[in-house]
Amino acid sequence: VLKVRVGILYGNVSKVSCLLCCSFDIVIVGGGIVGLASARALILKHPTLSIGVVEKEKDLAVHQTGHNSGVIHSGIYYKPESLKAKLCVQGAALIYEYCNQKRIPYNQCGKLIVAVEQEEIPRLKALYERGLQNGVQGLRLIHQEDIKKKEPYCRGLMAIDCPYTGIVDYRKVALSFAQDFQEAGGSILTNFEVNDIEMAKESSSKSKDGTNYPIVITNTKGEEIQCQYVVTCAGLYSDRISELSGCNPDPRIVPFRGDYLVLKPEKCYLVKGNIYPVPDSRFPFLGVHFTPRMDGNIWLGPNAVLAFKREGYRPFDFSTRDVMEIIINSGLIKLVLQNFSYGANEMYKACFLNATVKHLQKFIPEITVSDILRGPTGVRAQALDQNGNLVEDFVFDAGVGDIGNHILHVRNAPSPAATSSLAISEMIADEVQQRFKL
Repeated sequence: VLKVRVGILYGNVSKVSCLLCCSFDIVIVGGGIVGLASARALILKHPTLSIGVVEKEKDLAVHQTGHNSGVIHSGIYYKPESLKAKLCVQGAALIYEYCNQKRIPYNQCGKLIVAVEQEEIPRLKALYERGLQNGVQGLRLIHQEDIKKKEPYCRGLMAIDCPYTGIVDYRKVALSFAQDFQEAGGSILTNFEVNDIEMAKESSSKSKDGTNYPIVITNTKGEEIQCQYVVTCAGLYSDRISELSGCNPDPRIVPFRGDYLVLKPEKCYLVKGNIYPVPDSRFPFLGVHFTPRMDGNIWLGPNAVLAFKREGYRPFDFSTRDVMEIIINSGLIKLVLQNFSYGANEMYKACFLNATVKHLQKFIPEITVSDILRGPTGVRAQALDQNGNLVEDFVFDAGVGDIGNHILHVRNAPSPAATSSLAISEMIADEVQQRFKL
């Protein structure tokens, strides 16, 4: 029985097209930037296959993709020769190239990583050497007078100038990926929240669909689609989706909320490009920074505090199930104990604007509490192992039994996934081809 689905055609193409589709060769679960980039890469590599994307929301790219800072990262932070470093450097080049081809606006405004204390300078120099090893373009160490030339209101003893860093609206990029995918023949099914993934039950007649499309994907409404292979890129729900096919629950996804402040429009002249602190390797996040946006706003932040709900964008969003999973099943307690002072400081800054402003004034002394407003919030899907370690590398999984031969779960596509999305998608497409022998 053919089931009618509605597929939204994104971009500048017509609004809605009705799709008669009961089966696909490949289904991608997740309509964020990694899922859409992967769908695009797969259909360009395998144009004869029928490929579909299912997304639980009515729109695409509305969670991590639509709530991030918009920074095109250069790749300076990551361990040399690591996959993250290679994919970020490669991905940034591909994003700039893609935006030029598609005429998507961006601003290569650069970034300064600024040391404001003498004790930070050795870490800054080590970071500079790491960036050189990673092949980041145009890096240079600059001193006070050159910092002032780049950022007239910023104070600092020494800084790394990263001219290759930029900003872009990643949701626009993701929707462009969706348009490319659909123009190449792909189908997008929104309002399709996956509830189960299982092998098709054999009937006495052994239907053609049951033989050629052995995987059944069911949504929360009880609707089904069938396919040969599944690739999941489910972000904040990647662990739960992977468990549907019998995967080990680890690593668990722990949601961290990042709250941004916004500089009032009349004070935006204080910041020209990205301004970042020198990261402290003892702590898991980069620290509060200054980020210009494509709409002309300046975001300040984010902090990093535990969210009590996946997709919990407001401070009092709460899910009993999510909290119990975090406390009982993840390594969060160990992470908290290892980083107690950092976590307590982040919570304090989240509650009291004065504490955040005091930190920001280390870089731009002119900023006052009256110059800022509370801004948007994002939630980061942080993979965490049972020992409380942040999982910084890619995690692929499949499951057990026959179903494991038909599924690839992307359980962790680590930050900066948006910058690296085109490079990540090529890696995922290669992994799909190798595993499924396409």
